[in-house]
Amino acid sequence: MPRTLITGGAGFLGSHLCDRLIEEGHSVICMDNLITGDTENIEHLFELGQDRFRFVEYGVTDYLHVGGELDYVLHFASPAAPDDYLQYPIQTLKVGALGTHKALGLAKAKDARLLLASTSEVYGDPLVHPQPEDYWGNVNPIGERGVYDEAKRFGEALAMAYHRYHGVETRITRIFNTYGPRMRVDDGRALPTFMGQALRGEPLTVYGDGSQTRAFCYVHDLVEGLYRLLMSDWAEPVNLGNPDEITIKEFAEEIIEVTGSDSDITYEPLPEDDPQVRQPDITRAKEVLGWEPTVDRREGLERTLTYFRKRVGRKTSPTA
Repeated sequence: MPRTLITGGAGFLGSHLCDRLIEEGHSVICMDNLITGDTENIEHLFELGQDRFRFVEYGVTDYLHVGGELDYVLHFASPAAPDDYLQYPIQTLKVGALGTHKALGLAKAKDARLLLASTSEVYGDPLVHPQPEDYWGNVNPIGERGVYDEAKRFGEALAMAYHRYHGVETRITRIFNTYGPRMRVDDGRALPTFMGQALRGEPLTVYGDGSQTRAFCYVHDLVEGLYRLLMSDWAEPVNLGNPDEITIKEFAEEIIEVTGSDSDITYEPLPEDDPQVRQPDITRAKEVLGWEPTVDRREGLERTLTYFRKRVGRKTSPTA
């Protein structure tokens, strides 16, 4: 039975990875300091017993030790939503730098393969569209968003250094906008914000004129790509996301339609360094992994709506 550590495992993506790897026969250690994660995302796994699933509340920027053998390390610990990394800028930088260093050191010591969760934000406000992996990006290192963008860019550089100089088997994924059950209603990202506002009958808040674009991937599609990358022999970054691009204004209108809301749309000033376009070039994922999304946006939104209907109005909610 493969033994796998998932940092950030109580978060949105991390918890879905826990599910998938357990389904694949792994024994999973889920590690999370719960700054933005929530045990509610993983409580259904506690009944499996310690040999199949174990939760450890711990911050991975500290000394990282796991007793016994370890086959895989998936480093997904980090605030990911702008509201979160703007609230926790130092923690975001530390988990992207120190946390990645600790995770790589553990992988080296255990002779384990490491999958690093990077992000489309390494491309910044891109001047190339769509964004292929060989594009170096257009990032403002001292802007407010730089704490997340540069932490992830540094993490990629560190992973490649460990791969080249220590022979660690590293895999790097650049994750584009992903959505689905277990997102936090109030995390500030477009989909949770729009869906929460629509279900409450509030106006949907669009920043700028809404002409900026995004491309949204359903979480189960993304997890399939992550698993294939983890099991592959490819060491360089791979974009994972759905290339079906849409403007934010159109997306807000689509959320209103899907929820059956009579909400209006209001407009606020565009935040600093907010990317004007975002669309993955997934040619590499198709060629290397044989992967591409299969869930179209409307189907994914309807699946996600079922979850959000249960969450909106509750005093507490799981986090992303």
